[in-house]
Amino acid sequence: MQKFITLSLILFSLQSFAFASVMQGGVEKEHLLKSNKLVESSSNTPIANAKISLPLENYTTYTAADGTFNLNANINGQTVLAIEKAGYKPFTMTLAKEDLSKPIIVGIEKSTPKDIIIEQNLFHLGDNNFSDTSANAGEFKIESVGPFYSKTVKIDTIEQGKKAYLTIGSIIGIDTLLARQMGQNKITSTYATPPQVYFNGQKIAEIQLNGDGQRIRIPNNIIKQNADNQITIKTGRNALQTSHIDYDDIEIANIQIETY
Repeated sequence: MQKFITLSLILFSLQSFAFASVMQGGVEKEHLLKSNKLVESSSNTPIANAKISLPLENYTTYTAADGTFNLNANINGQTVLAIEKAGYKPFTMTLAKEDLSKPIIVGIEKSTPKDIIIEQNLFHLGDNNFSDTSANAGEFKIESVGPFYSKTVKIDTIEQGKKAYLTIGSIIGIDTLLARQMGQNKITSTYATPPQVYFNGQKIAEIQLNGDGQRIRIPNNIIKQNADNQITIKTGRNALQTSHIDYDDIEIANIQIETY
């Protein structure tokens, strides 16, 4: 999978980080210092004792007092980087081996009382049946939980004028026609329908590309305030397979609801 950069994400200040590879939600720029570093995105303040993990590599470390950390893991293809710290929004991004040829700086945001964490762990959707040419096939190391993921969460009152968004931190493995055209897989003979996202039984999005920080608007009129709401993500299917259902194998990490 080639890195897909969402245009809605904004780089934070680079003044004190010249010659650094700066990343926030998959956006990167420039070159770096001598060590990877984690900072608070609006102030550039280093964040200590944050959990840094590569779930696909079964690797975990923590940031030092100055926010620095090392990734001493053998990464051959692409992998998911996950960051957790109390008081901050969970953060994930996809990294390729070449991204680690130079240190990186990652900026994360402080959480708010209205943020709802739906799922932080990486999970696999599909049928565990995929070809070597499928997007990210070489990185899949966990078993599928099935063709769909569903969870019920309570949403409190949304302030007037505010909008709610479902944010998917990282998603890999999508084999849609657009993903194929964008060079995110090596498939030549077929393609998959896009994963679908449902909120309280209504489809609110189809996801066409792999990438980080994908944000989906949840219409206010379908949100049950001060009540339980159901989020469901269904993986796609092989569009040209008619003899049986062939589910597209994908992996997702870090699902949240944010209000702005």
